[in-house]
Amino acid sequence: MTRGTLAATAGGVVLAALVAGAVLPQMASRPVDQITIGGPFRLIDKAGRVVTDADFRGRFMLVYFGYTHCPDACPTMLSDMAAAIDKLPVADRGKMVPIFITVDPARDSAAMMGEYAAAFGPEFVGLSGSEAQIARAEEAYHVYARKTPLKGGDYAMEHSSVLYVMGPDGRFRGVVEDNTKPAVMAQQLLGLGVGVPPTHD
Repeated sequence: MTRGTLAATAGGVVLAALVAGAVLPQMASRPVDQITIGGPFRLIDKAGRVVTDADFRGRFMLVYFGYTHCPDACPTMLSDMAAAIDKLPVADRGKMVPIFITVDPARDSAAMMGEYAAAFGPEFVGLSGSEAQIARAEEAYHVYARKTPLKGGDYAMEHSSVLYVMGPDGRFRGVVEDNTKPAVMAQQLLGLGVGVPPTHD
C-alpha cells in the first residue's frame, strides 16, 4: 500500500513524501510553509445527517482516511488508535473524537462507515459522502487515493495511511505515522496536546 508520511518536529512541521506520487501534485510543488493541512468538510454520518468539521469544535479530531474493504492498513490503524486512546488518562479521552473518512464512497455508504468505525469503539465516527465531497476532503488533507483494478472485476484502493491530529480550533497539530505502536501513539498524542501527561509523585 502506498503511504505518504508527515512528520512533526519540535521546530515545526516537516512534510516528507516517502513514496513518489504519495502526495497531491499541488502539495509537492509548494513550499512547506505555504501548505495548509485540513479545512472545512461536509460529509454524511451513519444516521444520514450532514456533518461538518465545525461540529467537532472544542475537541481534538483524530482523522484517518481509508475504506471498509481495506485488508490491512485501515483495521490495523483503527485498532491501534483505539488501544492508544485507552492508554490516555480517562479525563482526557472525551476531549477527542476519532474520525474515519472513506476514500471509496462508491462502496462505502455512510451507514457502512458508521457501523465499521463503531466496531473499534463507541466514540469512533465513520463518514462518507458523494464522490465530490470526498474529493474535497481528500484535497484539504492532501490524501493520496487511487483505484487499482483486481482480477475478476473488483478493485482495491491505494491510499496514504497517516493519522491527522487536528486541534479543538480545527487547526492542524501534527500527525502519527501508521505502524506506530499504541503506547508510542499515546505519547505522541500527549505531545501534540491531546491530553495532560500523568504526574508522578
